[in-house]
Amino acid sequence: MRILRVICKSLKEQLRSYWLLLLSLSMGPFFILVYFLIMETSELKYTLIIVNNDKGLSADGNAINYGDSLISFFKSIKNDTIAFPLIVHQSYDNIAALGAIKNNKADALIVINESFSQTLQRKKSNDTVAVSGVEFIGDLTSTGYLVSAVWANEIVNEYALLVTDSKRIIGVKETALGTSATAGGFDMIVPGILIVSLIMLMFTSSIAFVSEVENKTIMRLKLSRLTAFEFLSGISFVQLLVGIASVLVTLLTAILLGFNYSGSLTIMIIIAGMTSLSIISFSLIIAAVVKSANEVLVVGNFPMFLFMFFTGAAFPLHSEPLFSIAGYEINIQGLMTPTHAISALNKTLIMDMDFQSIIPEVISILVLTIIYFLIGGIIFRRHHLKLS
Repeated sequence: MRILRVICKSLKEQLRSYWLLLLSLSMGPFFILVYFLIMETSELKYTLIIVNNDKGLSADGNAINYGDSLISFFKSIKNDTIAFPLIVHQSYDNIAALGAIKNNKADALIVINESFSQTLQRKKSNDTVAVSGVEFIGDLTSTGYLVSAVWANEIVNEYALLVTDSKRIIGVKETALGTSATAGGFDMIVPGILIVSLIMLMFTSSIAFVSEVENKTIMRLKLSRLTAFEFLSGISFVQLLVGIASVLVTLLTAILLGFNYSGSLTIMIIIAGMTSLSIISFSLIIAAVVKSANEVLVVGNFPMFLFMFFTGAAFPLHSEPLFSIAGYEINIQGLMTPTHAISALNKTLIMDMDFQSIIPEVISILVLTIIYFLIGGIIFRRHHLKLS
């Protein structure tokens, strides 16, 4: 019964601090909107220039130029299950095309040699010695070139097989996990932003805990013989509701902006709830070492930015593992629960994997949450709940 009273009191206090509540609920949708605009204005497309030096040939009185056909084949490629990332341009000037590559106005250059049609025709006539020549030019250290070259090489080979009526020696089948084949840049950042919306609980939770100390109401709670567990659990329950509401609002915003949602909503809510509890537990540590809401706003900035920018929430971040447990690698960011939550959301929202596949992440979040809560609870009880 005392826990219910704490819950009701904490809920009323949270509603009174409506500006703080609004900030927490709106931060996730705000980041979603910002990243959506960034992705829309900087969509990953790579420019490929093709120079056709093919002299062509004459067969049965008809002029054939397989180089021109290859360019038309490139331009006819449409998005199927995987988004086509190339913007194809034809150039009639080798020097100008090479200058575009050197000045970073294009990512890759393909030069079709003079005998392209002749060697393809000979290959079509079962000449096993004939090899068609195509030259790829670009900065081999550039990601744009590497992506363009891989795509272009596959398309050139596909065209050659089509023209010569040949078959692949090895048939390769590509199977995408979940929506990863059609997921764009915006889709890939949504799981991280969902966690960003939960990281904002660090402020609302810390202030909810410390406001009882600042307002001196903690004295009445001490005299009522309220246990530390009851006090902390009551406030944590209200903050858990705020966290889940924040995630759902952020997810809804992402879906309205075109997020390709996949996976189980139930699993997502479970992950969000566990992550919320971990952030609340960490917030308890902050609340335990401060005495006012103003101090929370100062002291809480450092861990908030640490959780936001060094866990992969705001942008992807990878580092070498420190150790592994049962094959699950733990790096320095793994000491913060958002790292595991983002991994779990990527598996469920993007790759449409089941709950069993995220058990390592779930265990990691639970263990870290318990550690945070024990540390915060002990310090908070000694500093603020102990009767003197």
